[in-house]
Amino acid sequence: MTPNTPNPTPPRVPPATVDPLFLAAPHVSTFLGTQGLTNASGFFFERDGRLYLVTSRHVVIDEATQHLPDRLEIELHLDATDLTRSTGLSVLLYHEGVATWRQGRDSGGEIDVAVLELDRSQLPATAIIRAFSPAHLQTSFTSVPVDAPLMVVGFPLGFHDALHHLPVVRHAAIASPYGIRFQGQGYFLTDARTHRGTSGAAVVMRDTAPTVETALLPWRLLGVHSSRMDMGNRDLVLDESLGLNCAWYADILLTLTEPAEAASPG
Repeated sequence: MTPNTPNPTPPRVPPATVDPLFLAAPHVSTFLGTQGLTNASGFFFERDGRLYLVTSRHVVIDEATQHLPDRLEIELHLDATDLTRSTGLSVLLYHEGVATWRQGRDSGGEIDVAVLELDRSQLPATAIIRAFSPAHLQTSFTSVPVDAPLMVVGFPLGFHDALHHLPVVRHAAIASPYGIRFQGQGYFLTDARTHRGTSGAAVVMRDTAPTVETALLPWRLLGVHSSRMDMGNRDLVLDESLGLNCAWYADILLTLTEPAEAASPG
């Protein structure tokens, strides 16, 4: 008789991979000390080897509503196939009383975008991050037709896949000519269903011809979702909300991520 040989262990089939866009947009929570304040959205941006978190300025400070957090927490994936594995990273908003984020302004006034540099040495060694870069910025206005399908990737009302720690994606359309500053401000309008918590989300368009620089994240970065646009004199009973939103042009990130000695004060 020949000895019985055990059945071989079936190979482990890894879960299906997700579009890298989902790994470029971490959940953002704001805190004052240990007190949780709000949920928000954000995305990673990389330039010259430096890694940044991008979100809305009013996520890190909003004087009008007395929203004054002192730190953020973002969620990082630790395994490219097992997306249930994640950890939180706390990011301080002040160091010795000085803000650690950068904000911008232009001829139209303040811009509702903020960037915080992340210390790579503080990241887990196995952190899975996909980041936009200057190569992802949409620089040709004529290449964004009015009927271009856009996506807004974020965390409306903090909602997300809490098991796999992934954001949700909402479809959007361009509602004002891309490349023209709406009412002289540094943003364009989108037509999309959004909620609180989407502030800081990336507004993107599929890159149909990715380059070597953009192949790992084949999306064009058009803007940073800020807030809903509405009419001040709208009848709250008779008139529905406009359903329009402000998205700040993403090229402001080139200014906000310039080396400290070259960047103008925020």
